[in-house]
Amino acid sequence: MTHSHHDAIQTMLESMKATHDKRMYERYQTIYLYLQGYSKKDIAHMIGRSEKTVYNYVNAYKEKGVDGLRMGQSPGAPRKLTPEQEQELVQVIATKIPADVGFPAKHNWTLAIITSFIEKEWNKRYTLRGVSRLLHDLGLRYTKPTYTLAKADQEKQKEFIEQTFPHIKKLLNEEIDHLLFQDESMIRDYQALQYTWFLKGKQRIIPTYGKHQSVKLIGTLHYETGDVFCVEEERYDAKAFLRFLQKVLERYPTGKIVMILDNARIHHAKLIQPFLRENQHRLELVFLPPYSPELNLIEGLWKWLKSDVIYNVFYSSVKEIRQNVQAFIRKLNHTPEKVIERLCIRL
Repeated sequence: MTHSHHDAIQTMLESMKATHDKRMYERYQTIYLYLQGYSKKDIAHMIGRSEKTVYNYVNAYKEKGVDGLRMGQSPGAPRKLTPEQEQELVQVIATKIPADVGFPAKHNWTLAIITSFIEKEWNKRYTLRGVSRLLHDLGLRYTKPTYTLAKADQEKQKEFIEQTFPHIKKLLNEEIDHLLFQDESMIRDYQALQYTWFLKGKQRIIPTYGKHQSVKLIGTLHYETGDVFCVEEERYDAKAFLRFLQKVLERYPTGKIVMILDNARIHHAKLIQPFLRENQHRLELVFLPPYSPELNLIEGLWKWLKSDVIYNVFYSSVKEIRQNVQAFIRKLNHTPEKVIERLCIRL
């Protein structure tokens, strides 16, 4: 094996490890196996794709190297749009609504509208499926929009990410023994109805009662061990938060605890101040920048919980919700390495 051939294999191996995109992983894996000497037929069998697909990947790599495998570079048929037109399309979809570009009263992009826009703008015809593939290749996804918190202070967020949190991490296992992210979450039974895939015309009907029910949770995520601690309360107020802080000290009976949390009113309540002063050697609260939920790692826990336990399930009683929530938390605490991998490595 030549030195350059060995380097090429290493490049593919490193690319496979670095990417989070399944299709890019498949492309890198194909070339990795090809460089290892496997036949295209064997590779097709191993990755579950056609020999033609494997041939296209290999051919793209031979012609343009790693760049030929990038998303937006199709290893198959020639692209109908030029790279400049593709990037213009991305910018239009990302920054405008259809009404801005000649589709009156249309405020959301659909495959049909995008197909019409491409034909009108560049005289190129796509099938709906073809447009879908194109959009995926260009990094676009069909999903619900998210809100941005206009009052968020980007400088304070940057300070937390680059200074505050790195400083806290340096003190772990020295001055700090437990680093916790804390938050509250309410689970309502009507949250059961969320987007999911169904056979056309065969959507599952999920019954519901007229009376809405909910479970109120207060929890912490241990940054270093992945331990999840969660309790239920009747309401969110200063008394409930004080009870929770007491339980946290019982959960972690020795060592200094630093708890990272948002600026909710109950977290600053006068009622909890005497307790904080009395236990300042054991417990310190560190507040996130205002309007920065994305920096609170336990937010990912609530999304995980709702996705696995709540969405598209009918619960006839709060008791059922509680039982499944508790079972979910117990399961997580039996596999803390999964919690760390999914939630704790982002910061």
